[in-house]
Amino acid sequence: MTHVLQRQIHHRYPLAVGGDGVLLIDSEGRRYIDASGGAAVSCLGHQHPSVIAAMHAQLDRLAYAHTSFFSTKVAEELADELIAHAPPGMSKVYLVSGGSEAIEAALKMARQYFVERKEPQRRHFIARRQSYHGNTLGALAIGGNAWRREPFAPILIPSHHIDPCYEYRYRRDGETAQAYGERAADELEARLLELGPESVIAFVAETVVGATLGAVASPAGYFKRIREICDRYGVLLILDEVMCGMGRTGTLHACEQEGIAPDLMAVAKGLGGGYAPVGAVFVGTPVFDAFAHGSGSFQHGHTYIG
Repeated sequence: MTHVLQRQIHHRYPLAVGGDGVLLIDSEGRRYIDASGGAAVSCLGHQHPSVIAAMHAQLDRLAYAHTSFFSTKVAEELADELIAHAPPGMSKVYLVSGGSEAIEAALKMARQYFVERKEPQRRHFIARRQSYHGNTLGALAIGGNAWRREPFAPILIPSHHIDPCYEYRYRRDGETAQAYGERAADELEARLLELGPESVIAFVAETVVGATLGAVASPAGYFKRIREICDRYGVLLILDEVMCGMGRTGTLHACEQEGIAPDLMAVAKGLGGGYAPVGAVFVGTPVFDAFAHGSGSFQHGHTYIG
């Protein structure tokens, strides 16, 4: 009998005891090809000797220092590396423990940004149906997966959703991909006008939709139109690249292929590669400047960030 509360209570899980590259090994010696890298995480393979050696060396030096009192050399080096290859306009990185936590931090950053700018009336987030942004309450609230949301709906913050950009279901006969993408993006403008753009904080989207739609990219031009609409109405663009980022689409960040830069961007999964629970929020310069010239802090934090 296990004392672990497993995801599926009545399922008997094999006990993983080892790993070797693309393989996982259970307690009875069976070897499994980890073709999906777990939950799209283990992009470097299991037990890579260089990664293990680097982690061991860091543990020998320092295991933990709380971010209320210290920064660390490894956090500074990681932030430098991430910003060196970030989308244009990104100037800071906020390090967290995973994807849901990154989205939660991005939502709070977006809200605080407008509080710092003396626009406290902004309260709405707009996202897309059939999106997935995490399982914590804020991330679940903006997510568009009805099955995941339904049991917890009474305790979720209100949010608003437009259709996903999904050619297979929504592109009309005779409509070009570009025309469809523009029409899909224009749903955002319509919802902004319905809510009152001065009341909206941000639009949140996966650059490539992962868990709830199935590796769906948008037609060329869709995100450029989205970026234009956000700029027109002073709304932030938050991109969720937890699953599709960190090299998974052929560039380090999927938004590079769209030729845009968000205001805030969440990454995780491939950032740690299954070796450490780590994620990050990329912070655009205007957002950071609002904090720096306002309260001087980000009103947030967890024990194991940074």
